[in-house]
Amino acid sequence: MKKNVIITIAVISAAIAALIIFSKLTSRKTVQNNFAEVKRGLFEITVANSGELVAERSIDIKGPELGQGSDRNGDSRGGHSRGSFGSDMHFMDFRIQDIVPEGTIVNEGDYIAQLDKTNYDNTLKDEIENLKTRQANVEMKILDTAVVLTDLRDDIKNQRYQVEEAAINLEQAKYEPPATIRQAETNLNKQQRALEQKIKNYELRKVKTLAEIDHEKMHLDRQERLVSDLQEFLSKFTITALSPGMVIYKKDRSGNKRKTGSSINPFDRIIATLPDLSTMISKVYVNEIEVSKVIPGQKVIITVDAFPQKSYTGNVISVGNIGEQLPNSDAKMFEVQIRIDGSDQNLRPAMTTWNKIILKTIDDAVYIPLECVQAGTDSIPFVYKRNKTKQIVELGEQDEKNVIVKRGLDPGTDIYIIPPEDHENFRLVGENLLKDKNEKK
Repeated sequence: MKKNVIITIAVISAAIAALIIFSKLTSRKTVQNNFAEVKRGLFEITVANSGELVAERSIDIKGPELGQGSDRNGDSRGGHSRGSFGSDMHFMDFRIQDIVPEGTIVNEGDYIAQLDKTNYDNTLKDEIENLKTRQANVEMKILDTAVVLTDLRDDIKNQRYQVEEAAINLEQAKYEPPATIRQAETNLNKQQRALEQKIKNYELRKVKTLAEIDHEKMHLDRQERLVSDLQEFLSKFTITALSPGMVIYKKDRSGNKRKTGSSINPFDRIIATLPDLSTMISKVYVNEIEVSKVIPGQKVIITVDAFPQKSYTGNVISVGNIGEQLPNSDAKMFEVQIRIDGSDQNLRPAMTTWNKIILKTIDDAVYIPLECVQAGTDSIPFVYKRNKTKQIVELGEQDEKNVIVKRGLDPGTDIYIIPPEDHENFRLVGENLLKDKNEKK
């Protein structure tokens, strides 16, 4: 019984001792958390924001282009092109009937996507019917022309007989009275003029009918080319890879990826891309207040959410000139492109990045956390020091977390992060900084 009591007392004593130690450690930690140390060293003024990886170079995988058929010699018929397909062809969208999963590795010539042919198949059927009509029209025109010209040639032949007969009559009338001779001469002239008129009419009718045949043949030729172009156009609805790579879906203007079932505008035919993964770009947006500080060539430290333990370096290569209104942002944002140094096959398009653009580097600076800086109604900055003083400070440049202290603090000094409870009792020091500042003015 006594043994159990002794054990119980010992356990309780140990527990009390542990609580006391834990309380002291917690209290010490809390006290330490109330202070920040004035530091000295490299100070970087930065702009940081999240971004997205894209390939610097990529090959666009596009749907077929309207009016890009080739003639018999393999030359592009730019003049025939889009207008020849008719207005319906101009405004019909493509629909992706099938596409390989995003991220699929393909080789040159591999299948990527199939576009829906339904609308254009119907157009082709209509144009084939039109072609048959054109062919029949040409054949009929040739037959009609042959008949008409044959009849005209027969008329000319008959008229020649009339002229010969009139000439014979004139020859026989030379011993007749003058009135009879005159009548025979008049008749011969009349028959000769009729022959000349028939020959002239024949030539005019021949030229006209041949022109009409050429016109019909021209329409027939255009219709044949149109059908040929449509057939070639439809043959390109099966999309294959132009080079090896990884298939990345294209995003439309709304940010939605184009996939099976998506519609493609004939004037924006990109279905997917094959990025060159050897050179990657981190695309980030910087707000209009800070973008003026960002210039090409500045160094950038990049981390990728997928590999948080690893960091990359890069440089700003371009800064957008026109701001954009992005979702969930009140300020205008400007696109900044950052080229990542080196190559890493683990990096993939659309990965999320965190980008710290180094605007300026100061090698030997004294700095403190921004949250330590206080200001009264006179806007004079100061900090609370651990030695119970309220120190006026002269501040310099700052980044998103820290600010440089030009004068007023020494490295290693402990200062309060938040005002202490008895801060009214702290003695103000550093008034000489205000005096010096006023004298400089």
